[in-house]
Amino acid sequence: MIGTVLCYLLLPAARLLRALRDAFFTCRKKVLLAKSPTTQVGGISSVPSRRSVPEEEEALLQQQLEEEAGGLHSCESAPAVGNVSATVTSDWLEGSELLMTSLSNLNVASEITWCSDQQHDELHTLMSLGPKEHVGITLAKLPEEESVAMVGIAPWSAVRTQTDHQISGCTPSALEREDEDTAVLGWSFAHDTEIVPVEATAWPVYDTGQFQPFPAERSYHEILWRDWEDLCIQPAVPELGSENGPLFEFRVMSYNILAQDLVEQSPDLYLHCQPDILDWSYRLPNLLQEIQHWDPDVLCLQEVQENHYWEQLEPTFRMMGFMCLYKRRTGKKTDGCAVCYKHSRFQLISASPVEYFRPGLDILNRDNVGLVLLLQPLLLEGVGQTATSPLCVATTHVLYNPRRGDIKLAQMALLLAEVDKVAKTVDGSYCPVILCGDLNAVPDSPLYKFIRNGQLFYHGMPAWKVSGQEDFSQQLHQRKLQTPLWHSSLGITDNCQYVSLCQPKKSDRRKYSRDFLLQFRFCDAACERPAHLILWKGVTDVKPDRPAHWPKHLLMMNDPDPELFFPRSPGVIRHGLNLTSAYSHFLPQRGRPEVTTMPMGLGATVDYIFYSAEPIENGNEGGRRLYRDGALKLLGRLSLLSEDVLWLANGLPNPFCSSDHLCLLVSFGLEISSA
Repeated sequence: MIGTVLCYLLLPAARLLRALRDAFFTCRKKVLLAKSPTTQVGGISSVPSRRSVPEEEEALLQQQLEEEAGGLHSCESAPAVGNVSATVTSDWLEGSELLMTSLSNLNVASEITWCSDQQHDELHTLMSLGPKEHVGITLAKLPEEESVAMVGIAPWSAVRTQTDHQISGCTPSALEREDEDTAVLGWSFAHDTEIVPVEATAWPVYDTGQFQPFPAERSYHEILWRDWEDLCIQPAVPELGSENGPLFEFRVMSYNILAQDLVEQSPDLYLHCQPDILDWSYRLPNLLQEIQHWDPDVLCLQEVQENHYWEQLEPTFRMMGFMCLYKRRTGKKTDGCAVCYKHSRFQLISASPVEYFRPGLDILNRDNVGLVLLLQPLLLEGVGQTATSPLCVATTHVLYNPRRGDIKLAQMALLLAEVDKVAKTVDGSYCPVILCGDLNAVPDSPLYKFIRNGQLFYHGMPAWKVSGQEDFSQQLHQRKLQTPLWHSSLGITDNCQYVSLCQPKKSDRRKYSRDFLLQFRFCDAACERPAHLILWKGVTDVKPDRPAHWPKHLLMMNDPDPELFFPRSPGVIRHGLNLTSAYSHFLPQRGRPEVTTMPMGLGATVDYIFYSAEPIENGNEGGRRLYRDGALKLLGRLSLLSEDVLWLANGLPNPFCSSDHLCLLVSFGLEISSA
């Protein structure tokens, strides 16, 4: 209230400072309560009360004013007070009370200014007016330096004052921001036409009980700082490759963005999160801002909800210069995978969606999917660059269930068979391949080794061990992998290739003609009557006599090798794509493993970006095949974080990272030929 403010100008300096000190913390509380219906202050939840009636305060201040009026005569021997400004809320015409007083200049204001008789009369006039009788005052939220007209009063200038968080100690530049919180935005009035400078002074904290100053929020980069690792500047190892020639450089991002339907279906997984940060309206801007910040050329997404993709993500990505392809999971699932690429840098050659659900096959009865693209890099014209190899990009989200490693292997075999088909060139070699996604398997697990080393001996392996997510070794009954892993009707060989596209080498081809098979009709195995065969005299009780011309070496074949007729899988699966991981899965500077997600509060790596490389001859280290860069070179990557660092931000998701996974970002260089 104007009367309340102006009365403060008439109190002695000591009492003024004490009153302002008490008013400061009282008004600070009111500002906090004005921001939200329920405010947490010092660990205590408070609800804003109804506005107090200002008449009682005015009566008390009127009495104090009369007691002090005897000493008010003139302005002589009275030093000037600093420009004291009063802040009121923008809706004070509706009867709101005084919020706070600007404290910026009170450090140097040790005394007050005595008023003249005319000014004294004006003060009494203002005090006699009720809050609803100020019809002569036009007050609104005005831009800076715009004056406010008042009837019978000298011109007053409107200036923007500090908000509550600025008082605790912000830089002066923060006062110039135009996007301040309008819920607590007030206006200061100075008895002159000039703008009152407001400095952000850090005030000492007095004994205020539960009202303690709020700690300033730590920024994203202070908590979840991720370094960019430039790998192309590392010293070259002569035996691992030569210096790079002309390269087509591009960035690939893989990101599981957490479908909103999955959040709502499993709320128990996110009890550590504030409900507000789980809302899609909060998460979507964060995700888009993060993607736009890192600016990938190829974007591979998992857990993309279908309606969000068509209504929000795809239109936004299209405005960002992406062409997008999407594959929803089969069945009743509402999310899927998407691959987006910058149309200014790549041209689409082919796109192949992969569905892992196959009716009638128990090992492929889940609704996961994959997406395989063949892209042609677009080179700049007129710089002497002529051609480059196509690029195969594949992404997938493999089944999560830690107990069903057999399904995970079968799904990965299907994806690799499609990649083998798309990436194979006319001469039988492969173009560069990038395979990324959420594989739901930890590093050095059998599934990981299968992708990286190119083969896996699986016969008799417990199914839970394939992904390494959890240890079920104490269970009595464990599902074990049997040979063959999948039925031949799937049309996939043990080399993760489509049977229809495989042409066996002539040297491995065996011709079983009629004459060849008839040679075995008199061997011991053929002449032995099976025990379960019904005995019919003259039919099944007769043992044929061997002819005299029967070859002697066939007479000795009592148990011919069944592999001669029906080749069986030896319990091993392979692929020939030569893939290695773009990440090392370990943070040497911290001595901790990298983490891409934190299910149930435990950090783990389940997201990967694999890329084509050349295996080193006789290169094997601890069961890991060694590679060197080939046509596709690893230039850099965005570092991952450790579990302890993520806990500083309350795990995943958090206010800074709006998914339960971290994004992976890698920079590649593709060799190009020059004119």
